[in-house]
Amino acid sequence: MITLVWPAILLLLPLPWLVRRFVPPRTVERPALRAPFFQRWQSLADADQEAVASVARKVPAIALWGIWLCLLCAAARPLWVGEAIELPNSGRDLMLAVDISGSMRVEDMQVGNRMARRIDAVKQLGSDFMSRRSGDRLGLILFGSRAYLQSPLSFDIQTVQRFLMESQIGFAGQETAIGDAIGLAVKRLQERPATSRVLILLTDGQDTASTVDPLEAANLAADLGVRIYTIGIGADSLTLPGLLGSPLGARTVNPSADLDESSLIEIATSTGGQYFRARDPEELATVYRLLEQLEPLEIDKALYRPQQSLTALPLLIALALSFALVINYLWTHRSVTAARNPHQGAAHE
Repeated sequence: MITLVWPAILLLLPLPWLVRRFVPPRTVERPALRAPFFQRWQSLADADQEAVASVARKVPAIALWGIWLCLLCAAARPLWVGEAIELPNSGRDLMLAVDISGSMRVEDMQVGNRMARRIDAVKQLGSDFMSRRSGDRLGLILFGSRAYLQSPLSFDIQTVQRFLMESQIGFAGQETAIGDAIGLAVKRLQERPATSRVLILLTDGQDTASTVDPLEAANLAADLGVRIYTIGIGADSLTLPGLLGSPLGARTVNPSADLDESSLIEIATSTGGQYFRARDPEELATVYRLLEQLEPLEIDKALYRPQQSLTALPLLIALALSFALVINYLWTHRSVTAARNPHQGAAHE
């Protein structure tokens, strides 16, 4: 769509006609000069004026009006305005820290009639949660014995999802460094000037390898305005099969015995967040829904229309018409001169 910034300028279009119609021509009084052969000079002047008038009559009036119109259009600042583009809302920075230590391969997440690994449930439901966070900047930290930034804060949700789905157990080591993961998340979140900074930390164990105490890292997060929501992953009970997979000798164990819930609760509450327990995929999905209520998306949407100035186009057209008029004038003047001096032209030949 083409629009004009100052369309009122086009009201000046009839100005040349109004000036010619209502403004009287200017008369110039020249000093008298006595000279011989005055009548002859007068006849030559009349002949020149007639030739000039003939040339002027041949100048295309449409081209002159076209130049005037192009100049007015350029002064009105024409713009090409594209379709509206919805800008992502930048009101929240959300970092997801996922435990990929060795214990995340435990198969205690009930999915239908089969048991799934903890990491598989976290991947699937975490990816679904990300897809519903359109408008937030998302980032991903993977931690085991060390914490690594897998994806910085970005509006590219699909890439962050892919990084989560491609994560593998053991890539960051077999132990658990919760404090380092919090510290890395706080470092990345504080670099962004957002009104709301959120960290969602998922783990199934306790801190065993951090160089920074998790509670100290949480206090630093609280000072910088970072809310931490902690999620404890893992079932409370798991039945291990007996001899040759039979019920004989089967026993029930607690696969989440190493989960340090007290520390996770203190980390969350000290930063204004909450602690959630996810014993199976259904509870984990419920946790994500609760997080969406606690950290809702912004409703207002920002729209942007790309614009491109078209001022140069009418100016180029006016310039081309001006060159055409000059060429037309020179050609006509040459024709008139040749008609008035046929013998001079023959002498040159």
